[in-house]
Amino acid sequence: MSMFTIKLADKIIEISALHDCVKEYCKDYLTTDKSDFAVEITQADIDYEREKSRKEDIKEGIPVRQFPDDYLETLAVYRKIAEMMIEYDTLLFHGSVIAVDGMGYLFTARSGTGKSTHTRLWKELFGERAVMINDDKPLICVSENGIMVYGTPWNGKHRLSTNTSVPLKALCILERSEENHIEEITAKQAYNMLVQQVHKPNSGVKLIKTLQLIDRLTDRVKLYRLGCNMDISTAKIAYDAMKG
Repeated sequence: MSMFTIKLADKIIEISALHDCVKEYCKDYLTTDKSDFAVEITQADIDYEREKSRKEDIKEGIPVRQFPDDYLETLAVYRKIAEMMIEYDTLLFHGSVIAVDGMGYLFTARSGTGKSTHTRLWKELFGERAVMINDDKPLICVSENGIMVYGTPWNGKHRLSTNTSVPLKALCILERSEENHIEEITAKQAYNMLVQQVHKPNSGVKLIKTLQLIDRLTDRVKLYRLGCNMDISTAKIAYDAMKG
């Protein structure tokens, strides 16, 4: 058993894990502050992640992947954290967030569309002005003071993230297209994708709150749809439109 404490989205979380490597996975977020809540992982939680992965592979029509318990435990930890974060008006969102001049831009898309490739174009275009906040599963806090997006250890296969937070300037749904183009869209147009990409808790009460947080998010952040061909010019087109 490994016990440690991390800070995510301004909340202090005590974690009890079965494998030491979970602490190493979260090493950039360790703290000694007093916890706001605790998460404890059991073998049943790990088994749940294995079965969930198996069902997803079957649904996608791909060979069932075999993951080690320590990796599956990292997923179980974040699932439990995400369930608790709803109580603090914070969503786990599947997307890639990059900041330019201290403002965050979140790109989401169906798996394999190229959201990580697109944000890397921003890094190439803007150099040191651009900071990768999180390349896979950032946290978004929806508060009365605005929308903040946070880096987390759960940052994709390339492990791209920064332990920091920035205001979220805009959210963009990414699609592949032969010609680059971007348009502002309504909350109604974006809604189905946002619901697909957010963590949906098992609790009915928390699910209702999640949907309410999505509504508040779309009220306060401009939404866009970007068709792109992954040329670096796409990054400039997107930024020029989204920076306001």
